[in-house]
Amino acid sequence: MVTRSILDFRAVSKIWVACWLVFLGAFCLVDTSYGQEWGAVSGRVFASDTKYPLPGTSVVVSGTNFGTATDVDGRFYLRLPSGNYLLRYSSIGFRSVLDSVIVAAGEVSTREVSLEPQPIEIGEITVEGRSTTEVGAFELTAEDLESIPAPMKDALRALRVLPGVVVNNELSNQFSVRGGGFNENLFFVNGFEIFLPFRPRTGEQEGLSLINGDLAEKLTFYTGGFPVRFGGKLSSAVDAAYRKPQDRSESLRATGYVSMLDFGLSASSSALNGRLGWLVGARKSQARRFFEKQDLKGEYHPNFSDLQAYVGYTISHGHEIEVLGMYAQNEFQLDPSGRKTYFGTLSQNEALAPSNLKSLWIRFDADNQELDSYETGFVGIRSSNRLTPQLRAEHDFSLYKTAESEFLDLSGTAILFQVDLGSDNPDEGDGLYPTGSSQQIDAADNRIEVTTSTATGRWYLNSTRHAAEAGWSVRHFGFNDRLEEKSVVVGRSTQGDIVRIVADSLSGNAKLDAWQSSIFAQDTFDLLEGDPGKLVLTGGIRADHFSFTGEWTFSPRASFSYLKSPITTYFGSIGIYHQVPTYRELRGKPVLGETILGALNQDLASQRSLQIVLGGEYFIPSKRFYIRGETYVKRITNLISYDIENVRVLYSGENDAKGLMYGLDLQMRGELVPGMESWINYSFLKATEEFESAFVTPQNEGRVARPTDQRHTVSLFVQDYIASDPSWSIHLRALYGSGLPYTPPIPGQRLGNLLAQAPGDRFSARYTRFFRFDMGVTKKITPTQTNSRVAIEVTAEFLNVFNMVNTVSYTWVPDASGIWQRIPTRLTPRTFNVRATVRF
Repeated sequence: MVTRSILDFRAVSKIWVACWLVFLGAFCLVDTSYGQEWGAVSGRVFASDTKYPLPGTSVVVSGTNFGTATDVDGRFYLRLPSGNYLLRYSSIGFRSVLDSVIVAAGEVSTREVSLEPQPIEIGEITVEGRSTTEVGAFELTAEDLESIPAPMKDALRALRVLPGVVVNNELSNQFSVRGGGFNENLFFVNGFEIFLPFRPRTGEQEGLSLINGDLAEKLTFYTGGFPVRFGGKLSSAVDAAYRKPQDRSESLRATGYVSMLDFGLSASSSALNGRLGWLVGARKSQARRFFEKQDLKGEYHPNFSDLQAYVGYTISHGHEIEVLGMYAQNEFQLDPSGRKTYFGTLSQNEALAPSNLKSLWIRFDADNQELDSYETGFVGIRSSNRLTPQLRAEHDFSLYKTAESEFLDLSGTAILFQVDLGSDNPDEGDGLYPTGSSQQIDAADNRIEVTTSTATGRWYLNSTRHAAEAGWSVRHFGFNDRLEEKSVVVGRSTQGDIVRIVADSLSGNAKLDAWQSSIFAQDTFDLLEGDPGKLVLTGGIRADHFSFTGEWTFSPRASFSYLKSPITTYFGSIGIYHQVPTYRELRGKPVLGETILGALNQDLASQRSLQIVLGGEYFIPSKRFYIRGETYVKRITNLISYDIENVRVLYSGENDAKGLMYGLDLQMRGELVPGMESWINYSFLKATEEFESAFVTPQNEGRVARPTDQRHTVSLFVQDYIASDPSWSIHLRALYGSGLPYTPPIPGQRLGNLLAQAPGDRFSARYTRFFRFDMGVTKKITPTQTNSRVAIEVTAEFLNVFNMVNTVSYTWVPDASGIWQRIPTRLTPRTFNVRATVRF
């Protein structure tokens, strides 16, 4: 265990250093290698009345966060790519000044800037350079969502570049935050709650998430410590805000893109003098080329599509109606032909440690097929009314319905080989020596239908130093589930008779109808009357009721933000979070002879988490970089333990454990070039669980790792452009995660030459590390007509640039002696994609 810890530390240290070198290399590239294409602006800023210098004055390129600050003598020096710029000079207590400047390559322009005093009124202070410092909150802009290179244009897949997110699968839009599970995250679009697929088996099946980045204005991600208006989950909340064209009297704008993997179209406009706004978007992804590069070969037919529309209408001043609609059809079909996977070890010194390279070949029977379908519809309507200048009310109703089906008919023969490294062409069968074989049959015909209807109301009351909020919600949900699945391993006994081992079998129907209701209230209080914004406290409580179990839960929460200085902010939170069990947790794992309806546990209590978060943010004025850190601890009681198979979560259906998670998230971010923000993150996490005495077995004794215990995570996103030609830009994304734990099997009952599996020590082994590096290069093409509203972009994306081998799960195949061999299920290799985008 000590050796593994040392190796993990060494590995993450190397990745951390490599990412820092990339980040700092980009910074140095901006600062030095473009020296002949960059110039500078220098000068002095002083008060117009006293002529005294103004230290700490912000000097930025207008519309960006790129700039610097004056020193104690009021002097500044700012390097910029050659071109024309509008600089903004601002200092607290003085009127801001805009000044245009021409920067020539290799030359320094000088400026003498005087600022006029401006009286400061209480409540009107804006601290230049200060970012949003809500506890655990991080933002991605629409430009960020578009620029991050990823296999598909999907907003949720972009979250992997934020702190606290566990990464190990680029195919899935499921994720874990600060040690939580895939099912512990909330998702909102314009305040309406939406949901991810309820029962995916692999990442390929999921398709596109319901958050369309083409329509989004920004995406706020709460990694923990979120306020009481968000309830029902333990880990995180994703709040996507779509554009509202009526708020800005927007003229017609449209965007279309097409790539080798997907295409889409979006449009928006306003009418009736800004009283009516509409927004529509359609996407389609057929990423066959992307999936075909995996070890499992066959005819892939992915077909993911969705259509979304938003309409907002202002009835009169302060009174508005909004409607949001979504329809998604995600289908995945696979006709498998075979699989070739090489695994084992290759030695650089055969005398010291001989190589042990093996291979698994699977030949599927004719007419095998996998067909998965996820059909989802959503509609939400909201009425917003300003009752008084201080009081506003919102009421909405939404209906969410999804039907998920899964059909499997897979059978084939798996052969294990020992590979002779001296052979010419192992792919053609040279130098392969059989060491075992088996047959496996996987069959499934599953379907689940989920209907969720929700009514909510919220009231907002603002005063000089208070911002109060209260609300209620009532939700009815219905699950209609049919399960018919079985996995069988076929071998022969010592007498030559065929032996069949049923590895997994589940059959039955279940229906669940239940109600959830909640109320909440909170107040944000500006504590210091004479120093607004210095110390802000937020406190609130929510109560939730679940009809199926009859349980009431109460969740008090509090947070603070303390502005120590214009460049230093401290913040923190403490609170109770409850997660009401839904159908998946209630059902758990039926025991032999039990129906899935009978497995629903009506005595199951909500999981309860006590969370404490403390953090701070420091702004470096001279470089305009932010350094942010958060540390947290989460204690969970009434924990419902679970296992993970690829991306499928299998709950125990019992409150059988308690959990402890603690860690640290660090981020450094800033603009390396004007208008393009970059950042680097590091996260440390330890997530453990301890089973209650009634559920302790020899395999789970003591404190063991949770399925999401990824100790080290590093993510990097860098944006840059060529100084001499800003129409060329580059976007880099790097993701690293140390190995996640899994439960290895141990030998069970022997039947003939087959040795059945039994679970070993719980989560005592770990997958290999996850690492990938993605890069995109974009060329902006401007039409020759000066009044043209058309903009064209062509992007080349290199996904998994270094062709890293990443493992998401293991399958197990018996060799000739009956011992099960571990076979890795690997993710996608290097892929190239080209995307063209047109805007007007």
